[in-house]
Amino acid sequence: MYLRRINKKKSGKNHFYWALVESYRTEKGPRQRIVGYVGDVSRAKARKIKQTVDRFDSIQQDFLAPEELPEFATIETRKIRTERQREFGGVWLGNKLFCSLGLSEFFGSCRKKGRETVDWQDVIKILVLSRFCHPSSELYIAEHFYEQAAFEDYLGIPASKIYDNRLYRGLDKLLPHKDSLERHLKQRLGSLFSIDYDLFLYDVTSTYFEGQMDGSSLAQRGYSRDSRPDCKQVCIALVVTKEGLPLGYEVFAGNRHDSTTVKEIVEKMERQYGSADRIWVMDRGMISEKNLGLLKSRRYIIGTPKASLKNFERQLIQKSDWRVVREGVEAKICRSPEEETEEVFILCRSKERARKERAMHDRFIKRIEQGVDKLHRACERAKGRDITKAIERRVGRMLAQNSRAAGFFSISTRYDSQERRTVLDVQKKDHDSEWQRLTEGHYILRTNITDWEPQRLWEAYINLTDAEEAFRIHKSDLHLRPIWHQKDDRIRAHIFVCFLSFVLWKAFGLMCKNAGLGDEPRRVFKEIARICMVDVVLTTAEGKELKIRTVPRPDKPLQIILHRLGLHMPERLTKRVL
Repeated sequence: MYLRRINKKKSGKNHFYWALVESYRTEKGPRQRIVGYVGDVSRAKARKIKQTVDRFDSIQQDFLAPEELPEFATIETRKIRTERQREFGGVWLGNKLFCSLGLSEFFGSCRKKGRETVDWQDVIKILVLSRFCHPSSELYIAEHFYEQAAFEDYLGIPASKIYDNRLYRGLDKLLPHKDSLERHLKQRLGSLFSIDYDLFLYDVTSTYFEGQMDGSSLAQRGYSRDSRPDCKQVCIALVVTKEGLPLGYEVFAGNRHDSTTVKEIVEKMERQYGSADRIWVMDRGMISEKNLGLLKSRRYIIGTPKASLKNFERQLIQKSDWRVVREGVEAKICRSPEEETEEVFILCRSKERARKERAMHDRFIKRIEQGVDKLHRACERAKGRDITKAIERRVGRMLAQNSRAAGFFSISTRYDSQERRTVLDVQKKDHDSEWQRLTEGHYILRTNITDWEPQRLWEAYINLTDAEEAFRIHKSDLHLRPIWHQKDDRIRAHIFVCFLSFVLWKAFGLMCKNAGLGDEPRRVFKEIARICMVDVVLTTAEGKELKIRTVPRPDKPLQIILHRLGLHMPERLTKRVL
């Protein structure tokens, strides 16, 4: 926070007053907000007011532990009050998950005691739990969230010892433990939730940066999944199980193509977890001849570009051999067009996907038809002038903006010297239109697993949505984007903190699922996070104040939820002093 002197001109006179302003970060950059108005006072007095506010914010209010309370006391009921309300539920739940996954023991075993007054284990816990509870920058954690939440009561570290540079250095301490921590989490999650690591789901996403990022080799321009081609980005490759639990990840430069990352990821996973009985499931963006050669000695199920449907036109038209794999979804196994390969192809069709693609085609066709009408009118208005090249450019832009329906039309331009105007020739490609309509809702998979039924193969591939869901959680719930860090190691450490927070999130999701609370842990988390910690101040008849730090008792529905999760929320807190 800082003081800002504001000048307002009224009736030809300047009026000055002071305002206390707070600076904070948003996705669109740093912003300021006025906390309060001080008025027209001298600079010295305004400075004293700011110091008073800072000192009040940093006061560590002491409280009495249960064993320190007197057995009997006469209380003046009219003077009972509460103060210092802070967020408790989210921090408490995150700490429970952090400990249940053995992260405290892991970081404790890696700790090398130095001259620091705060253990790096605690700094890393603050970073991970803050990302889990209230995703924000390290600066916001240091200046606001640490004091607003119950960290001091759990860690016993005063707020004055937590500042942005210490949190940044915590990122540096975390990164070297990445590979060993991934192995630890794999073993721990496997034992907690009885996970079978037979299916590896692999996908790649991107996230963008704010700023020029001239000093980072990772920040490059490439295909943006966030619809931010104006920003540099970084690619993140993630491997998850069929339950959506993360096994590992790697960070690549933002201009890497998905298919070029496969070899590194496959070799890394096999080094860490072995190669026996693994099935790799990947999307069609991973296909290349080199990758197919790499996976030939392994088992795999991979999506295939839609253009390859041309090789299966006869099977696509045939009405026989289709099997229902789910309501509204059918599949059939087709042999490879290449006789020497052992691959099989799974031809799939979905009624819901067909409706979606048909609606998209209709929408883009309508846009092109409306654009053609505008171009015809433009040619009529420009009679006597040669605007052929300008019309050609407009046609190109129109087809590029509506690429999904561009194949339905053949559009050409020419200049008619007799009529002295540009003519637009538009024809509808009936054959291509029929093919586009025929393939709506169809897609094809390829695999070297020849002894499975179509339903089992399709169900294994559809688990790939768990990797896509992992990316959605990273970006929406954990606020992975945008990235503000400028150094490559800090960028990797930021993504690592998001990865660890995601592990906590997925562990909580499996706890909810096993407890019969459904597949949507967000609502359960929001209910738990609403619980705040308060100090109850009791004034005795002798004028002495007794301060008790308490946690409100949850209402009955939340008590039932906590009981089903096997969690027990404390009513009182015990002091922890660093």
